[in-house]
Amino acid sequence: MRRDPAYRPITADEFLEMDFGTDKKFELHDGVIYMMTGGTQAHSWVQGNVLTWLRQKLRGSSCRPYGPDMALKVTDTDVRYPDVTVYCGQSPDPFTGETTLENPTVVIEVLSPSTTTFDQGTKLEEYRAMPSVSTIAFIDPANQLCRSVERQTDGWLDQPFSATRGIPLPSLDLTIPHDEIFARD
Repeated sequence: MRRDPAYRPITADEFLEMDFGTDKKFELHDGVIYMMTGGTQAHSWVQGNVLTWLRQKLRGSSCRPYGPDMALKVTDTDVRYPDVTVYCGQSPDPFTGETTLENPTVVIEVLSPSTTTFDQGTKLEEYRAMPSVSTIAFIDPANQLCRSVERQTDGWLDQPFSATRGIPLPSLDLTIPHDEIFARD
């Protein structure tokens, strides 16, 4: 996409200081602000299932799961709001008022038809470039499939979409069961 020469790209820090004064959500990509699309009922349900399951399993540990309201500063010109992010070793007090955390261990994106290519392309590469990230997962609610990409000592292990495997999280010694991700109750 060609950028307007009159537009000055902004930094992630400038973006994070902005108050958009709306219920719309925005992300920053390469210094340009983009409005995020709204999710579907299935998208929201699956995201909630994953967050609830992780919150129960990680209670009492040094790791905490967060939903899509927590900003992730990926680079100096990119800010994302992943559907679920797990941070380990952060402040033990979640009521500090922070709106951005750094150094996630796990990043999970619930795919939408309009964002699947961007999520599994641009965002995947951004998350892989973050040294703290050990697992990146993608959930396709329409087809009830999960894909995970795990950091290995010699590169990345990309486990293609599966209808049974769930999401392995070796750094947390957990696997989110497929049935829990897509539970309907």
